[in-house]
Amino acid sequence: MPRYFFHIYNDMVAMDQEGTELPDMAAAREHAIEGARSLMAENLLQGRLRLHHRIEVADETGRVLMTIPFREMVDIEG
Repeated sequence: MPRYFFHIYNDMVAMDQEGTELPDMAAAREHAIEGARSLMAENLLQGRLRLHHRIEVADETGRVLMTIPFREMVDIEG
């Protein structure tokens, strides 16, 4: 099973050193989306939301496979 690494770029950069084994890219994308939404929820509890943050998903060689911008993970209604 492939290992994916989820690097977080928000107030600080957090490089995933361990990675997570997942069956495929679709599962990696879902994992990244859940992580992004969880981080956004934590920020909302502190009274802020920064939509310019992102999670990058990389493979075992370090190649970035996809970028998940936080702004694409929510619908903002007024």
